[in-house]
Amino acid sequence: MLKKRVAVLISGRGSNMMALIDAAKAQDYPAAIVLVVSNRPDAGGLARAREAGIETALVDHRPFGDDREAFERALDAKLVAHRIDLVCLAGFMRLFTPWFVTRWNGRMLNVHPALLPQFKGLDTHRRALEAGVKRHGATVHFVVAETDSGPIIVQDSVPIVAGDTEAMLAARVLEVEHRIYPQALRLVAEGRATFAPR
Repeated sequence: MLKKRVAVLISGRGSNMMALIDAAKAQDYPAAIVLVVSNRPDAGGLARAREAGIETALVDHRPFGDDREAFERALDAKLVAHRIDLVCLAGFMRLFTPWFVTRWNGRMLNVHPALLPQFKGLDTHRRALEAGVKRHGATVHFVVAETDSGPIIVQDSVPIVAGDTEAMLAARVLEVEHRIYPQALRLVAEGRATFAPR
């Protein structure tokens, strides 16, 4: 089986990255995590990836200042050099320009801690509690130029229970993220979930 070559982009501790790395250890998993890239030199996930035997790279956004596309061109060059097939965003705290999104159209996935289309953007757990919804969860979707708006690949939810705090809810949703992200990557790598622009 020819496995899809996957790069995971991180900015922090990389817990979703580790869920993908662990899933990809299975012989029958159709994707291989071959590169982890961070835009932050202090991202804890870099050391975790190296410990797992995965090549890491740093493309620090700061030297590029406000030139987002110049940063993205440097990032894109790194991905192309490693013959990357699919990109997984795992807590990557940069918004992409349409140039980069178009370059990786249908080949870039993101996990979002909410049941999209509800609660796009930040502070999803606080907003879910304030809205009084009964269920909250996570979504893996294809990335499009509009934030958190791409076609949904996999979703799952947890109940919101009386007395829930943001932290309690976030911890339960993170477990969902760790479960559904490997599922979604499998579907895309096997060609069972494909990107159909609306």
